[in-house]
Amino acid sequence: MRAQLLKIPTQHVNSFSIRRDLLPDINNNLHYHREIELIYFKSGSGTQFIGNSVQHFESGNVVLIGSRLPHYWKFEEAYFSPPDGKQTDVIVIHFCEDFLGENFLNLPENRMIRKLLQESKKGIQVPDHINWQIGTLMEQIFLSVGAKRLLLLLEILCILGNNHKPGNLLNDDFLCHTAIKDNSPISNIYNFILSNFNKKIEIEQLADFANISVPSFSRYFKTHIGMTYKQFLLDVRVGQACKLLIEGRMNVKQIRYECGFQNVVSFHKQFKEVTGKSPLEYQKYHLQHRTEI
Repeated sequence: MRAQLLKIPTQHVNSFSIRRDLLPDINNNLHYHREIELIYFKSGSGTQFIGNSVQHFESGNVVLIGSRLPHYWKFEEAYFSPPDGKQTDVIVIHFCEDFLGENFLNLPENRMIRKLLQESKKGIQVPDHINWQIGTLMEQIFLSVGAKRLLLLLEILCILGNNHKPGNLLNDDFLCHTAIKDNSPISNIYNFILSNFNKKIEIEQLADFANISVPSFSRYFKTHIGMTYKQFLLDVRVGQACKLLIEGRMNVKQIRYECGFQNVVSFHKQFKEVTGKSPLEYQKYHLQHRTEI
């Protein structure tokens, strides 16, 4: 898997683009682009990678991703097994910060939207209580033409801006302006970890893979990603464990093995360090929360 800079196709007659994906393998790799992205998973679940954040995503989720922030959604295998598999349904909007004109965001009435788009560079998980409302408006945009599309997108941004809180941010600090240039060492390292997190990974292996000396590797990784490689690898593994716990098809021992943890004690300890809960507590909380919703 190679990180890619994507150029979003736009038409001169439209100020932003919108598409509906019914297959799980559209841009199914780590990528980034100049445009801001708003994505609604009407149907789909799996593991979400945004910057240095790794977590489970599921149907109904909405995410706002800022310019040049690397992201990737790995759908569950069930979505790749037609005709009896699950059906993917995802709506994606791409727009530039100045899609309504260079000075529009500087208007005093747009202060909340301006702040929202600035903070989207860290990735924003839209709060659950407005997911359905945002998703419905995105579906309306997909079916609309002309100026109504602009009004609906502006309405979405107003709702997002008024409901945004610091707790919705997916990354505290991610240096996306240098983190993932195509074919760069950090791109190779990032992708190698995502592809091999369930195996034992040594620092010498990563340094050799990226053609960087071992003494320089840790500093290089932290400078570009904003965290140590050990913490990033742990987050990837715990993110996958969270997904498997929610699915409930494996026991804790199997999940530990599938996610690359070497022993039971370290798995429980490290899982709790990241999530604040033991694996079973996390599973119970999530299932209860989903039932209440």
